[in-house]
Formats: sequence, C-alpha cells, structure tokens
Amino acid sequence: MKTRVVIPTVAPEAYQALMNLEKYISTTSLTSTHKELIKIRASQINGCAFCINLHTADARKYGETEQRIYLISAWREADIYTEEEKAIFALTEEVTLINNHVSEEVYQNAARLFDEKYLAEIILAIITINSWNRFAITTGLRVA
Repeated sequence: MKTRVVIPTVAPEAYQALMNLEKYISTTSLTSTHKELIKIRASQINGCAFCINLHTADARKYGETEQRIYLISAWREADIYTEEEKAIFALTEEVTLINNHVSEEVYQNAARLFDEKYLAEIILAIITINSWNRFAITTGLRVA
C-alpha cells in the first residue's frame, strides 16, 4: 500500500479533538468490559484489523476471557453475555450500521437497562470507536 496521509502530522488539531473524545470516554462510568465489548464489536463490523487487535488485547488485560472474545461476533447465539451486554451489542451494531437507523426496539431496550447518563456514555463510546475505525482504515494503519 502506498503511504497515506498522516493526520496527526497534517491536521494535529483535528487529531487532538478525536484524542480528547477518547480521553472523555476513559473518564466515564462505563465499565472496562463494556468499553472493550463496544470497541471490539464495532471494529469487527467495520473490518478494522488494527482496532480489533488492539482492543482484544486490551480486553484480555481487563480480564476478559478468550471464549467471550471469540464469541462476540455470534453474541446472539451465545449464552455467556448478560442482558446488558446483549443490549450494548445490539445498539453498537445499529449505530455502526446507521444507514439502517437505530430501531425503537433496540433503543428502548437499552434505555430500560441503563440510566440516561450511562446510555449517553454508551452511545458516545460507539461513535468514538467508529471514528477511530474510519481513521485507521482510511489512513492504512496495519497490524504489525
């Protein structure tokens, strides 16, 4: 692959804005498990190998099991995720695949399980990882 634009060098203010959003997500009340499940699932959908590699390693550091990591892409058929985690996966999928919109059913299920602040943090975490996925894929970041 030819060298692509290096955004941190060419547009450092824009890159810093994205970094600030990531820093905000790190200060939220989201559990480490919820953050990493969101990051892994969105990255799988987007086909971002760089982010899948990064966030599965992070999930392991936070105590996530190999089995739960391996089954994320088949979460509907796996009985090892909580009701809350399944709601997070469903919302992550619909926000990531936004051209299909976020269904009222998926949104209301998440709203039933989480208070407004936590739900807002989930949505912002989904938006943030989708931005990073697009950044990595477009600029050609690769797994070493």
